[in-house]
Amino acid sequence: MSQARYDEVADWYDAEFATSELGASARAIVLRLLGGGPGRLLDVGCGGGAHTAELTEHGWSVTGVDVSAAQLELARARGIDVVEADAAELPFEEASFDAAVSMFTHTDVADFAGVTREVARVLRPGGCFVYLGVHPCFVGHHAFVHGREVPELHPGYRDTSFRTKAPGIWDEGLRAKVGAVHLPLGLFLQAFLDSGFALERFEEPEGRDYPHVVALRARR
Repeated sequence: MSQARYDEVADWYDAEFATSELGASARAIVLRLLGGGPGRLLDVGCGGGAHTAELTEHGWSVTGVDVSAAQLELARARGIDVVEADAAELPFEEASFDAAVSMFTHTDVADFAGVTREVARVLRPGGCFVYLGVHPCFVGHHAFVHGREVPELHPGYRDTSFRTKAPGIWDEGLRAKVGAVHLPLGLFLQAFLDSGFALERFEEPEGRDYPHVVALRARR
């Protein structure tokens, strides 16, 4: 989930990522995996609500959750129902939602497994969780990708610490501004499995020689 450090870059992030071509292409993948409503949908790490707003146009009744007050101001301006809360401690009862989505959040939280456990708790039995984020193998502390189709890999793939400086962090990029956690692929997938999810689909979207994102649909 977006952390409070995003407060300082909320408008910039919204323009450069959430409402950009990158954001639109990511939303299209999530919507394809999720499908249309009706139902109650939770958007975990909703940020400024650009993705959330489009989800509401596909028949879902969406609630967004984030810890960044500045980003939630943008979401409220878009008419989104939002709650300021930590995704690892969701303020909802068990089985409150029919489905959940989250985008680009596993690199922003200290305990992604805790987030997936909480999502599982608030989903009804049979509910789905659609997740999209950066590719753990080719984006992270160890992989410099800015302006490159093929990442330049460095030692440190298994380094899961929070970093603002690393061989894979571009000096003028988002991660230099807000930092990042890296989660290797095995730990990333195990977080879903340990939370009781069954993986239904796992994708490495095409368009580059090396994929920069992964997307999946898991079932409660």
